[in-house]
Order: sequence, then C-alpha cells, then structure tokens
Amino acid sequence: MSYPATSLYPTDRDIILNLSQGNGNRRKGEDDLFNSYAYFIKEGARKYRLPEEEAFDAYSDTILSAIEKISLGLFEGRSSLKTWLFQIFHNKCVDLLRKKTTHKSSVHQTASITDMLFQLSDDSKTVIQQLAEKADFDLLKQRMGELGNTCRELLHLSADGYSDKEIAAQMEYKTADVVKTSRLRCLDRLRQLYKRT
Repeated sequence: MSYPATSLYPTDRDIILNLSQGNGNRRKGEDDLFNSYAYFIKEGARKYRLPEEEAFDAYSDTILSAIEKISLGLFEGRSSLKTWLFQIFHNKCVDLLRKKTTHKSSVHQTASITDMLFQLSDDSKTVIQQLAEKADFDLLKQRMGELGNTCRELLHLSADGYSDKEIAAQMEYKTADVVKTSRLRCLDRLRQLYKRT
C-alpha cells in the first residue's frame, strides 16, 4: 500500500526535501515519513511473528536510521523510498528474531541506565534516581542541557509519568506514536552525548 502522488499525500521527493532542510520543514518531513509507512508495523508483526510492540520498536529504529541517512545525503534513490525503508525494517526485524532465538544474548542482554530508568516502576525509579543524583547528577544535568529544549521537555514529561498521548497533546505532536519515536530519538542523542565522557 502506498499513497498516490497527489497534493493530499507527501511524495518521496517532498519527504526527502523536507528532511534535508534544517528548518521547520524537517519536523514535517519526519512526521510524514513516520506516518506514510506506519502500516509496516502490522505487516512486520504478521510476517515476522513479532509482538506489535516489538514491530513498533523495529519500525521506530528504521525511521530514526532513515532520517539520519537522508539528512546526511546517503539515500541514493536507486530504489523507491518505500522499498529502501522496508529493507531497513526487514533487517531490524530479522535482528530482533536472531536476538530472541539466541539464548546467550537473552541471558547477557545489556541496557543503558537511561533505558532501564524508563522501564522501572515509580518506586524503583526513585531509588535509581537518588543513586544517579549522588553519583552522576552534574554530568546528567550537563548532558540534558546539551539536548535542546524540546528533547529535554519531552524526557522530563515522560520521566514524570505522562503518557505519550498526554505528551502529544501538551507538546502539540500529531500522535502518541510520533511522541514515542521522538523520545527514542532524544534518548539516542543522550546516549551519544554520554559516549563522549
């Protein structure tokens, strides 16, 4: 399923052009890219027999990877945007399946502190936050400051327990799915900033 090239739907060229620009059109390009191929999630869940949440994560990773590559001018256009995107998505789903079937990776899986913090219950989060405040508060504050206002606000709201839907309404995102993708992108930026230390 692909959108017909009419004024109602963005074309591949429109999306790529918007993503290549550093102005407000970039956000529109990100939203258009995410929404145009979101049906991959259900398709991936069915085709690869993944829970829909995992297919969503694979799709979010796909969109983040595609945005980065398009922004850097690495999309060569040898195939359609849809075909190229589905190939990335396919690879992400296959990687997930490999991880699930390899016992060793399930026993020794590692996660960043930031990822674990967002998955913990509120009580556990408080203990972890206290430890982080003692050991790493200054560095965390500095890195959060480097993220920029939008990411900082989004991560604060998420850490304070707001749902993606509530954040979408408060920060004027189109959908809760866009909030989730944006949060993943912000967490990835935070991880990259931590790697510098």
